Amino acid sequence: MTERPGSRYLPIADHGLIGDLRSIALVGIDGTIDWYCCPRFDSPSVFGAILDADRGGSFELATDVPARTKQFYFPDTNVLITRFFASDGVGEVQDFMPVNGGSDGHDDRHRLLRRVVCVRGTVPFRARIAPRFDYGAQPHTLRMLDGQAVFSSPDLTLALTSTAPIEGDERDVWSRFTLLEGQSEVFALDRIEGEEPPRACPRAEAEEEFATTVDFWRRWLSASRYRGRWREMVHRSALTLKLLTYAPTGAIVAAPTTSLPEQVGGERNWDYRYVWIRDAAFAVYALLRLGFTEEADSFMAFLSQRRGLREPGPTGPLQIMYGIDGRTELPERELGHLEGYMGSAPVRVGNAAASQLQLDIYGALIDSIYLYDKWGQPISSDRWEEVSVLVEWVCDNWDQRDDGVWETRGGPKRFLYSRLMCWVAIERAMRMAIHRGLPADIPRWRESRDAIYHQIMRRCWSAERRAFVQHEEDDVLDASVLMMPLAKFISPTDPKWLSTLDALGEELVSDSLVYRYDPRVSPDGLRGEEGTFSICSFWYVEALVRAGRPEEARLAFEKMLTYANHLGLYAEEIGHTGEQRGNFPQAFTHLALISAAFNLDRALG
Repeated sequence: MTERPGSRYLPIADHGLIGDLRSIALVGIDGTIDWYCCPRFDSPSVFGAILDADRGGSFELATDVPARTKQFYFPDTNVLITRFFASDGVGEVQDFMPVNGGSDGHDDRHRLLRRVVCVRGTVPFRARIAPRFDYGAQPHTLRMLDGQAVFSSPDLTLALTSTAPIEGDERDVWSRFTLLEGQSEVFALDRIEGEEPPRACPRAEAEEEFATTVDFWRRWLSASRYRGRWREMVHRSALTLKLLTYAPTGAIVAAPTTSLPEQVGGERNWDYRYVWIRDAAFAVYALLRLGFTEEADSFMAFLSQRRGLREPGPTGPLQIMYGIDGRTELPERELGHLEGYMGSAPVRVGNAAASQLQLDIYGALIDSIYLYDKWGQPISSDRWEEVSVLVEWVCDNWDQRDDGVWETRGGPKRFLYSRLMCWVAIERAMRMAIHRGLPADIPRWRESRDAIYHQIMRRCWSAERRAFVQHEEDDVLDASVLMMPLAKFISPTDPKWLSTLDALGEELVSDSLVYRYDPRVSPDGLRGEEGTFSICSFWYVEALVRAGRPEEARLAFEKMLTYANHLGLYAEEIGHTGEQRGNFPQAFTHLALISAAFNLDRALG
């Protein structure tokens, strides 16, 4: 087995992503699956070695001799290839998850396929399948059959079938085999229920599943309208956003992992496997830009089913996040038996931020509905009633203190970004009402919109800093203000905005990479340092474009592209030495890349 370089943990960026629109698996460049939750994104992990190399469980599959590796996607798909260059030949592992369970049509099959092929010479391989159920906390039994293995835990049963010979002990399975040029073996891991027998996966069926999965992703991507300079990166971002979609409900998760640290050894470790209204709404905007209206339809349906739209709770008609099935309770707890990625405890599941008040979500959501009405199809009368409920609530509550876009735990404040997005919520709703002739209390809405505008201009502008600042009552800079010209709140060439852009460039920008704020001068209730925040780096590109500095924007954009991993994927942050940090991959970053590419293409002509 190829040794993992440097430690028991691969760098976060040394992974690829596969999925079936219900869950995902992370595959390391060494061929090991070290993160997989079944049957859903938010289910407990089966393979979780990325959070504890000893207790988390993994599915290792690699050459049995030293080898160099290369990882890439089959063109225009989410089928991942890990290639091994050994002394006597070249082999590869083709990893994918058939959408809708595979060719038999079982929607709940949740099949993970690993197809091993020798493409040149002779290559010996070795596999070890070591599941650890419920984040490594739940014991399981192993039952060996003819060429099959059944892993049974109290809550989940998985069946492994293989064309290669397999052996097992009380809980793990392993295999050794040698392939000649043109030969292949197949490993299939299926969820099974009750007394359902394991289903074999012969080579011919695996080949058929491969072709079907490739065809699914290529047909989906063919709807893209993007024809610009950065097609490969934009389409990889689109494919990633699609992978983060939970097909049964239309929910879009912020990221498919939990507790990957923003700083190794720090406590900034959160569970992102839920639907942030903000992130999902921005993702809808990005997909609409590309021409993918079906995803927007599905997310709008998800939203309309949230009862809170009609029965406002303590944080308003909406929570900031929901479970992928729409549930509202996401209790946060720590898994003390796991050491965390490279010792970065605590490992958290659930997210206590669900109870926070974040006023900005209303602007993100209504802006996406406005764009859906404009680029997708006109919204229904029921949807307009929902929008009206939201806007009326925003008119009554926009001046509250809240926890802000960055979900700080340092106490509520009057954040500029929160007010900005409340302004967006009202302004976009007014546009729809006027354009479509829809019923609305326009005088009241206009009064609230204008009051927000004046408050931002009077109380969030620092004459001393010559910049718009993070919140009232202070003069701290924050990269979230980059959204001001993007949201069309202020002219991108307004002197106040240009001096703000310069101030951000001097204080928060490092070689085109952007910090969201400085926690030393803006305490956020947490220990540790931050890396640069990747969505802010792409917002900065857009702000430069709109300020009439396209060549500077292009340099910043293309520098940012060099920080992607080998597959074009991004985590949440980039550390001081260029490493990717935080949950991976992150929807926020990829949707911002799409938007920046569109606007930069248009400016460059």
